[in-house]
Amino acid sequence: MHYDFARLSVADSYKLLTAVVVPRPIAWVSTLNQGGSVNLAPYSFFNLMGSDPPVVAFAPGDRADGTPKDTARNIAGPGGLGGRTEGGGEFVVNMVSEELSAAMNLSGIDFPPGIDEAGVAGLELVPGTLVGVPRVAASPVSLECREVQTLSIGRNRIVLGEVLGMHIADGLLLDPERHHVDIAALHLIGRIGGRGGYTRTGDAFEIERQTYREWLEGQK
Repeated sequence: MHYDFARLSVADSYKLLTAVVVPRPIAWVSTLNQGGSVNLAPYSFFNLMGSDPPVVAFAPGDRADGTPKDTARNIAGPGGLGGRTEGGGEFVVNMVSEELSAAMNLSGIDFPPGIDEAGVAGLELVPGTLVGVPRVAASPVSLECREVQTLSIGRNRIVLGEVLGMHIADGLLLDPERHHVDIAALHLIGRIGGRGGYTRTGDAFEIERQTYREWLEGQK
């Protein structure tokens, strides 16, 4: 079966893509509005895009009426969204463990602007170290970010952010000096499929990557 996306509705394209691009990590993004109130919302169109400098990207969509969600507005700041491409807005990406899945899901409700999602979900927030935005205290890992650029492609808004620093719980490091993380102990979850679909990340396996020389040796 071949699908021509030019002939599909947006809903059908979404259904197909979210079923096959899996798992998708979840960016649980905290931001501040101009009044100093915290917004917290999850996004599964998210990933790491590079390491020099470290860059993440996520796509905060619009509300049903076409207006930007609070996350996008807060990162954009008083300059507004429009055709803006310059960066500078601060945000924190809080990674989601299975233990936090219910709170994350609750914060994803389409609350009216100004509602404190962290408060509704009973979450403690603590100040950021390198940014003025707080992080979720219970999150196993939080990435403090500064917006580099926001791209608009059709109705997609893609925020690119440089990772300035990371907070990771001490008990999740196997060797802090060598920066070895106990990945299994993170208990992170990801999205799989559309609404309501999630997966655990505990079923990991390794495949050794060969060098070209090793591959040549194996051909003999």
